Amino acid sequence: MADRIVRRGVMLGLGALWWWAVVRLAVAPGAGALEGTVAAGGWGLSLLPVHCVAKGRAAGAVAAGRWRAAWRGPGPTAPQAEAPGAGSADEPG
Repeated sequence: MADRIVRRGVMLGLGALWWWAVVRLAVAPGAGALEGTVAAGGWGLSLLPVHCVAKGRAAGAVAAGRWRAAWRGPGPTAPQAEAPGAGSADEPG
């Protein structure tokens, strides 16, 4: 129960800090970078839950353990042709 009270207190405090920054940006002529950073950071965090999707429902999600193959890509499809004059040092030029 005390844990829940602490969490709610922290949330209320952070919400009050964000509102203070937004109101100060709107009405105070001396508002600056600190208030802007707090307001933008709070707004950005508010968007996060909207864009989070469970991995099983995400389009293009890679299954567990498949990251290495996904980063490697499909692999070469045809042998690479040598550029003219790119022979070894042993070959006469």
